Amino acid sequence: MTRKDLKALSVTAVAVALNLGGVASVLAGDLGAQYADVVEALPQAKFSIEAGIKQLTRAPEACISCKYEIGDDGKLSLSIYTAQKGLSVLPEENPLIEYAGSPASETWAPSAEVFKDPLHVARAASHLTVMAQSCCSLLDILRKAQCMADGGTVFRIDPMVRDGKAQIVVLVAHGDRVDELAFDR
Repeated sequence: MTRKDLKALSVTAVAVALNLGGVASVLAGDLGAQYADVVEALPQAKFSIEAGIKQLTRAPEACISCKYEIGDDGKLSLSIYTAQKGLSVLPEENPLIEYAGSPASETWAPSAEVFKDPLHVARAASHLTVMAQSCCSLLDILRKAQCMADGGTVFRIDPMVRDGKAQIVVLVAHGDRVDELAFDR
């Protein structure tokens, strides 16, 4: 058994110990190039994803995904996506909103956009569907992923259906390497 195998095994053991309601797996390394610009900009963030989720969590509104990304202005942006009426209301009756703004200061003043275009509505609806089936909130997933991140920075959480299974995929930056944690809902 290699050192990498042992690390993956220990991460899985931590996931079970944290009672995630499913299995966590780790995939390492291949995503670094795809997210290089975001990873390079992460040290500029003074406002955390956790603080953003807490700022936006006002019942019934529920956070359904989040990420640091490079915005249209070429700078680091924090985007948090919500279902305005909560997780139990169907997407077609539930405004799906993106809150986005610069995380470069201690406060975050995001702009809000209600999704209307088919691509964003479809993606946000799938996020809503997976989170509605999850035993954990987005904040719970973030905290559990941070425990497993081994000093890395969680920068993206995407609920999705992959290979016929609902999963919550978390990306973690370790220097210029990006690891993926995949939680079964």
